[in-house]
Amino acid sequence: MFGRFADLFGARTALSLACASTVVFFLLLATADTPAMLFIHKIPTVFMHVLPASQMVVTDLTKPEKRADALSKLGLCFGIGMIVGSTLGGQLSKLYGEKFTACFGTAGSAFSLLLVLKFIPKNTKAETTRGNTTDDNRRKSVFNLSEITRLMKFPTVMQTLIIKIVAGLPSGIFQVMFSIIALEFFKLQPEQNGYLMAYFGIVQMVIQGGVIGRLTARYSDNSLLLLSIGVSSFVGLAQAYIQNVWQFCFNILPMMFSLSVFNAITDSMLTKSVPSSDTGTMLGLCASVQSLLRTVGPTIGGFLYVNYGISSIGLIQFFVNIAVFVYLLQRRLNKTAEQRK
Repeated sequence: MFGRFADLFGARTALSLACASTVVFFLLLATADTPAMLFIHKIPTVFMHVLPASQMVVTDLTKPEKRADALSKLGLCFGIGMIVGSTLGGQLSKLYGEKFTACFGTAGSAFSLLLVLKFIPKNTKAETTRGNTTDDNRRKSVFNLSEITRLMKFPTVMQTLIIKIVAGLPSGIFQVMFSIIALEFFKLQPEQNGYLMAYFGIVQMVIQGGVIGRLTARYSDNSLLLLSIGVSSFVGLAQAYIQNVWQFCFNILPMMFSLSVFNAITDSMLTKSVPSSDTGTMLGLCASVQSLLRTVGPTIGGFLYVNYGISSIGLIQFFVNIAVFVYLLQRRLNKTAEQRK
């Protein structure tokens, strides 16, 4: 629904709503003095979709051929923010307490809202002509599910979404299970786990900021999608035989490469497959896929880890991704043969 809201009222309005909700979130947290208030302060999270809203702005303001690079660099910015924010938040909580930290978050979120209102254009989408008044009235409803589901009828949208879910599920399972794996399998202390997460973030930022842009300038989206899925399959195979944390640190490099390229390319491909007037809704559906993976991931991952060990997660990732890779490769070869004929 949030992506649909952005298409109807503008990406800047959606991002402003997300930032304003973050202000209310931290303000309620700062004033919370009972367990009930801790639950109430979570209500604004219904509208706290800052990353998808930022992706909607970037998608509207970039050319299709530059979109994957722009989305990856946006991920770089959010990665820097998460590392700096987590470190600063921990220090502020240690020195001044949780309430001061929440107030600081309120001020920071309010400053972000001012930046959005100051620097982002009111209209980010190109002007489009509407068909007729009846069609306009039908389109104006945020809760019009038919307007959302009709995007599935565009060429390659349904296929790309299915690939995004199927190929992304095994790696999503590993991500949601990582904290347990780090503590139980690698026997890491919380402090060491924090260092490993920082290493994750640094590798991802380097790839998103300096690698993806160069790749998208030289290779097609379909080629990069094949590459990311192929690399992900061998990452899963390596995970199945990892014995210590040093081997895992080495495997993080191709893992973050495949994840970063896969997410940027699939989001870019999906927004290119629909009209510019519907890119917000499409990005909302992409964000829903990530939420779906985080919802089913813990249940599937917990069952596999308890009954079959960490190697089962890696082997499933290998077999699922190699199957998707073979399917896409065969489809591409058939298409090339048809074009030659």
